[in-house]
Amino acid sequence: MVCTNCNKNPVITISGVKLCSDCFIRYFERKVKRTVRQYELVDPKDKVLVAASGGKDSTAALYILNKLCKQRRQKLEAVIIDLGIGDYSKKNLTNLRKVCKKYKIKLHEFSFKEEFGYSLCYIKSVLKGKGFDIKSCTVCGVLRRYVLNKFARANGFTKLVTGHNLDDESQTVLMNQFKGNIWLSAKLGPMGGAVKSKRFIPRIKPLYFCPEKEIELYSKCMKFPVLYKRCPCIVEAYRNRVRVMLNNFEQENPGTKNGIINSFLDVLEFLKSKQKGKVKYCTNCGEPTTAKICKTCEILSKLKS
Repeated sequence: MVCTNCNKNPVITISGVKLCSDCFIRYFERKVKRTVRQYELVDPKDKVLVAASGGKDSTAALYILNKLCKQRRQKLEAVIIDLGIGDYSKKNLTNLRKVCKKYKIKLHEFSFKEEFGYSLCYIKSVLKGKGFDIKSCTVCGVLRRYVLNKFARANGFTKLVTGHNLDDESQTVLMNQFKGNIWLSAKLGPMGGAVKSKRFIPRIKPLYFCPEKEIELYSKCMKFPVLYKRCPCIVEAYRNRVRVMLNNFEQENPGTKNGIINSFLDVLEFLKSKQKGKVKYCTNCGEPTTAKICKTCEILSKLKS
């Protein structure tokens, strides 16, 4: 058994085609670049910021987008927010510093403790003690998006890259369906956001069509210094149960995740068209929101109550 393109040992089979590590790396990078080109994720005039965590997904996105931006002579930088989850956060930060140093990428560092006064785990604990049972992933997602958007806007970045992949997006589509929040999916897609605002920096997802298993293999083939274990907070997440269920479906019926995303993209523009209107801004902090008070201010208010 050898690679379909050469005589090396294969590391993966994709749609019946066997690929060695070198051929797989070229295949994977071409797929990501094709997504960037097809959905016009990066304009030649863009100043790009990669929201990196130190994990396999954002590290892969950072590496490939950095190569692409260098070819176009565009500016690209990275930013990480330390959540304060013990050794897990420390190792991710150390690994990302190594990657950025090796590829000469400017890295900006923030932490929940600096921005909000407490680590993620402490915030979750305090909220629970006050009777607010908000999941760690919810707190993390809301506060991270808030910090990233403010920093990107203040420093003139025009695109914010995230490491969301095919698995992430298909899970989110199903979660919104299960919870009866289909209109929330209007924010999804290769370029996030249902409405445009000068105060909201567009999120782009170059790994949108990449399965998690391919990203992990690419990361290992490239020998990136990353942790392959999941965030310890995910065990309590609703998403985790959906992930397990969807993985079982994919194993029994290959192509399930692709089917979810392809059918979702067929209706995405319709969903977006129904969400057009005047952008709302938080009456407390001025950030874009869908309500009078943004989720960040809502969480911080409960924390200080």
